Amino acid sequence: MYTFHIVDVFAEKKYSGNQLAVVLNAKSLKQEEMQQLAREMNYSETSFILKSGTRADGHDVRIFTPQEEVPFAGHPTLGTAFIIQQEIIKKQVDRLILNLKVGQIPIDFTYSDQQPDLLWMTQKPPAFMKRFERKTIAEILNLNPDDIDNRFPVQEVSTGLPFIIAPLRNLAAVKRSSIDKAKFFQLIRNTEAKAILVFAPECYNPQNHLNVRVYVDYFGIPEDPATGSANGCLAGYLVKHHYFGQNRIDIRVEQGMEIGRPSLLFLQAQETPQEIVIKVGGKVQAVARGELL
Repeated sequence: MYTFHIVDVFAEKKYSGNQLAVVLNAKSLKQEEMQQLAREMNYSETSFILKSGTRADGHDVRIFTPQEEVPFAGHPTLGTAFIIQQEIIKKQVDRLILNLKVGQIPIDFTYSDQQPDLLWMTQKPPAFMKRFERKTIAEILNLNPDDIDNRFPVQEVSTGLPFIIAPLRNLAAVKRSSIDKAKFFQLIRNTEAKAILVFAPECYNPQNHLNVRVYVDYFGIPEDPATGSANGCLAGYLVKHHYFGQNRIDIRVEQGMEIGRPSLLFLQAQETPQEIVIKVGGKVQAVARGELL
């Protein structure tokens, strides 16, 4: 019997953000069993904590989509860290480490009334890869080439899980965007990235800085309501290309607005002479607990 928890990540309140199932003490599960459970859970990702004991060298975690295991994903990283703090450590910690396939990811905690408030993950330094013609990406997004901001490139970026980053001119273009599946799947045959993030500097909430949509048809769902890995790539992109006119950012990003799952992500990044340091933050809400027989 295995205990699992359902949490909402990047959620200001329950039933917003991106939901995640976290399975505890899963070391005895075989890879095929983890994959089957992720398929049956049918969230964008399901994470598995391999041991329930407290570990100074980090907590071993594996993350599966319904289709495959992935080396890194943002909202499972924060959601799993929340469950480790709440259910395994059971006391306040400033930081813990997750041992993922991509490597060690540090998670920092801030608290409000003894409960975790914001969780921050420090992502791997970004890698900047292939660039794309505006016309090609516009056709995939069912947009006009002029809807894409030509001041900045459309580019593959990865902090462990790669995404295609496409800057759009305004919120109207973000709203109109959608995926032409045939053209999308033709493109990603030759790319490391299997998902597209579009963004614009207009928001539903004037307190926020960017509106984002992330299309993830390859991973089994049309659109993700909140994507920490993709927004980490976005943070690196914004700093690298001085989107806000400088080599550092501290911003709020809204996502999931168009699909009725409003999410809020916090992005911090700074370019140093050696690398770009990226932190992605958000709230986590506990939703439910259950047992797998």
